[in-house]
Amino acid sequence: MVTGAGGKKEECTVAYLEGQKPMILNNTNCKQIAKLADSSYIEDWNGLTITLYIAKIRAFGEDNVECLRVRKQLPIISLPELTPQHNRWNGAKKAIAEGSVSIEQIKESFSLSPQNEKLLCSK
Repeated sequence: MVTGAGGKKEECTVAYLEGQKPMILNNTNCKQIAKLADSSYIEDWNGLTITLYIAKIRAFGEDNVECLRVRKQLPIISLPELTPQHNRWNGAKKAIAEGSVSIEQIKESFSLSPQNEKLLCSK
């Protein structure tokens, strides 16, 4: 429940953004997040990284009203590169050798050059 101007209470969908104030989501932004998450269930949106931007729209009988919108594509998040100099290299190499971790699991957290992947998987 959100209390608006004049004390009017309204049930709203609220996004809690990391490091930001909460954002009340309108229908347009809810639909966009649902597309990005490939799910209309709000529970599936948790942890999704989105990009916000300011759009100028016609609203409340006025042109050029600024509003927050969700970009139509997910942001590209670059993973840290795992190299022999990285402090996690030896642990990753050991985990692969023991079979407790696969190279695919490591690639979920790190980027690997083909040469470093070969080094990491070599015995």
